[in-house]
Amino acid sequence: QVQLVESGGGLVQAGGSLRLSCAASRRTSSIDVMGWFRQAPGKEREFVARISWTGGSIYYADSVKGRFTISRDNAKNTVDLQMNMLKPEDTAVYYCAARRLLFTRQNEIDYWGQGTQVTVSS
Repeated sequence: QVQLVESGGGLVQAGGSLRLSCAASRRTSSIDVMGWFRQAPGKEREFVARISWTGGSIYYADSVKGRFTISRDNAKNTVDLQMNMLKPEDTAVYYCAARRLLFTRQNEIDYWGQGTQVTVSS
């Protein structure tokens, strides 16, 4: 089993920035692809971004493209999400996610973090 632990959420004004980080408890090929989902109150959990083991494959949801940047440090087993130009509609609980293969749907995920709250005030 692998545990994913997020950090870095908080409250920020619209237009501001936050950086989320997710640390995996150990290195295994079962988490070759890591990324982020988010869930706003009353809404379905939605894909945000994901990155492959080598960093050669990166994919973003259209809603965050150009504002969010995903990166990973394989030596530390971490994946980060730099969020810039935040909007009130980015308010959600953000979940770290991982599996062996590429993903964009929540039913494809093998490992989830506990979530971290991001609140963007207008």
